Amino acid sequence: MSSLKEVLRTKVEEHRPRMTNLLKNYGDRKIGEVTVSQAIGGMRGVKGLVTDISYLDPYEGIRFRGYTINEVMEKLPKPDGKGYPFVEGFMYLLLTGEIPTKEQALEVVEEFKKRSYVPSYVFDLLNTMPKETHPMTMFSTAILAMQNESVFANAYKMGLINKFNSWEYMYEDVLNLISRLPEVAAYIYRLKYKNGDIIKPDKNLDFGGNFAHMMGIGDPYDEVARMYFILHSDHESGNVSAHTTHLVASALSDAYLSLSAGINGLAGPLHGLANQEVLGWIQNFMKQLGGKVPTEEKLKDAVWDTLNSGQVIPGYGHAVLRKTDPRYTAQREYCLKYLPNDELFQLVSKLYAVVPDILREAGKAKNPFPNVDAQSGVIQWYYGLKEYDFYTVLFGIGRSLGVLANITWDRALGYPIERPKSVTTGMLEEMVSQSFGTTTLVSV
Repeated sequence: MSSLKEVLRTKVEEHRPRMTNLLKNYGDRKIGEVTVSQAIGGMRGVKGLVTDISYLDPYEGIRFRGYTINEVMEKLPKPDGKGYPFVEGFMYLLLTGEIPTKEQALEVVEEFKKRSYVPSYVFDLLNTMPKETHPMTMFSTAILAMQNESVFANAYKMGLINKFNSWEYMYEDVLNLISRLPEVAAYIYRLKYKNGDIIKPDKNLDFGGNFAHMMGIGDPYDEVARMYFILHSDHESGNVSAHTTHLVASALSDAYLSLSAGINGLAGPLHGLANQEVLGWIQNFMKQLGGKVPTEEKLKDAVWDTLNSGQVIPGYGHAVLRKTDPRYTAQREYCLKYLPNDELFQLVSKLYAVVPDILREAGKAKNPFPNVDAQSGVIQWYYGLKEYDFYTVLFGIGRSLGVLANITWDRALGYPIERPKSVTTGMLEEMVSQSFGTTTLVSV
């Protein structure tokens, strides 16, 4: 048997203490413009990306093109008789920075309809995949398969791309791709979880309404879709899905290659899977409490027991926010209107009443308030969408709006290929030891 793995294991065990020492004793030491802890810790907080599509304010939450979530929901035009805006009008806002009129929003609705044809080979490919394939794998694969349709890639092959017009080809890909995602996602859901009973699209409906129709979920799930896609659309450029999409596009990759890569990042447990994990925790917590919504006092005791056992309260805390996530608040308002008597929502609501104070008292979180994931899974479950693994696909449809708007503007402004500089562990050790005039740090 090869000794490779055992040699590697020895090397890993030798290396870990070096990283621990650097972080513990020299984490705040500057190496150029960043600290050791930032270099090792995923560049957290390093200002090195530019986007005008959205900004995450610690106290106001996400702003889309300068507008808060409340302003977006209030100002954007809505379908007749509906309470939530057209997704198409929201895309107009992300691309232009302007609130569209209803007429302009409806123009985008029609534009999406014209572009929404999904090639049959995409469905053929999905049909051949093993039934146990994760829906995010299917979603990413379908997006990648459609790269054959890329206007940008074909124009590049023909020598038509230059730094002034490249955004126009990217724009064509972006609108084509976004318009097709609802049908692709709904097809995956019906194929995987509904015995292949596919529901054809209804061209009379808008983006959110048609998605709900193809999923086979009745009103007011169309409102959930519009709300959900808007709330999950963008979160600055530094999160994994947004940054990955930007990074791949910076190599002049087209929208299909770039979004597929971003979706792969979104599928990670530390990114897009959080909503389903929170829902699972809420449901298990309910079982531990006897299957009923507890009194506030009993709930407080249970939360303290959870923390004292070394566990966390999922869905609470945020790396940037220092108040309740407005995306949580928007979903809470929906629940108060449409499902106030649902027991899972009632538990979530009671948790909101007691957890922040407990976390503050326990000193467990800089931001003891709920984030977007604390609420979103409960809504999907209520409407019968009980397949946890599909929740991240919903997230992916929404996230595509922001990341694809971003890479359209990346091309318009001619942003170069992304290429940060790396250093070795030995170089870090040498940098931090020089200021002490000693080489006590271990180096290899």
